[in-house]
Amino acid sequence: MTTTVRPAVRWSVEHALPRQVLRMSEKRGDIQARLVAESRHVATPDLAGLFDEIRGRGRLVRTDLAYLTATHEVCREVLSSPDVKAGFPAPDNPAIARILDWTKTETLHPVQPPSLLAVDGPDHTRYRKLVTKVFTVKAVEALRGRVEEIAAGLLDEIAASGADQVELVEAYCSRLPVAMITEILGVPPQDQDLVRGFGSAAAPSLDMGLSWKMFRSVDNGLTEFDTWLDQHLENLRRNPGDNLMSKLAATRDEEGGLNLVELKATAGLVLAAGFETTVNLLSNAIALLHDHPEQRELLKAEPERWSNAVDEVLRFDPPVLLTGRKVDKATTIAGVNLRPGVVVTTVLAGANRDPEVFADPNTFDVTRENAKDHMAFSAGRHYCLGASLARLEGEVALRALYERFPDLQVLPGAQRRKTRVLRGFQVLPATV
Repeated sequence: MTTTVRPAVRWSVEHALPRQVLRMSEKRGDIQARLVAESRHVATPDLAGLFDEIRGRGRLVRTDLAYLTATHEVCREVLSSPDVKAGFPAPDNPAIARILDWTKTETLHPVQPPSLLAVDGPDHTRYRKLVTKVFTVKAVEALRGRVEEIAAGLLDEIAASGADQVELVEAYCSRLPVAMITEILGVPPQDQDLVRGFGSAAAPSLDMGLSWKMFRSVDNGLTEFDTWLDQHLENLRRNPGDNLMSKLAATRDEEGGLNLVELKATAGLVLAAGFETTVNLLSNAIALLHDHPEQRELLKAEPERWSNAVDEVLRFDPPVLLTGRKVDKATTIAGVNLRPGVVVTTVLAGANRDPEVFADPNTFDVTRENAKDHMAFSAGRHYCLGASLARLEGEVALRALYERFPDLQVLPGAQRRKTRVLRGFQVLPATV
């Protein structure tokens, strides 16, 4: 019975209750509740007016739910402050705390400890150190040739199919980063589609206020991913290869290494995050270049600008809308005194349109000189480990796509993902 009761109780506390709070706050006109509600139905570029309204109310705004900022400088300060930590504060109500403790599960979750996204201090340093060397700019640049090979192979398949139409998320945008990250992490080719499915199933886990049906889907997906990781890591311990995940698995046998839960959390996050955001980057870029043909023509004439174009896509329509932090020690940010336990939401997509940093911020311009100043990859100690790889994949994949299919056109029927935090396309039909 508890197999049904515990998840139901957990959903009630973690999602159903916040969902009701969000709805009531939205009715009162709370600006953060409005952002959460509108992000479900509106593309990120169309939220620009709301980002302006947030900044118009102040550099750090108190809402019903948390403190909120869409100001570039303040977002960076929050994400870099030693007094502000990842994760969510423990509930003040002892009864709710007991309920959450009773319903907790050992299944890995991207925003719960020991995930890299949810820990700080020595643990975060220890986990991050294990994977940093693989994702340095130098190490990633050495992978350029392999990214080019994968892109060419996928484009060959599209051309060979002879189809009048192609669904680009399925045929290209998701397959390239999945192939790349699974190679880096030692996942066999036959498991690539399985891993891609795990990523899609887990993507809504970053959102607040999930429906019961979506919660169960996410829960089941995470459980299946957890089980697969157990088996895969055990296989790698018995038959290690020259890949990051084999090295992670081997650390269990070393003094001070990761325990099984830490190992799975680290490996699982790197695996899923290694392609989920890049899928969004690629699909958002294709849609933007369709809507801005003059920018596409400019890149055709000056292909050396592709690297900068990727950063402008990341600025204009980033793969992640926002991220939250909790105040660990009393501190002052943007002139506001913050007590321990309060939550601060940094709207990364809003910071990317701060007119104090970006001239004419609502214009998509692949020649923008400071496009790289965007915050799509966060900031501070939680700056995205895979930023260099995502940039490389974006540059190579997009340039190869448009060189192979210069007449590519996006067709009606494109569908954005319904997730609020992760922003990209679920379906992107095109003629090539």
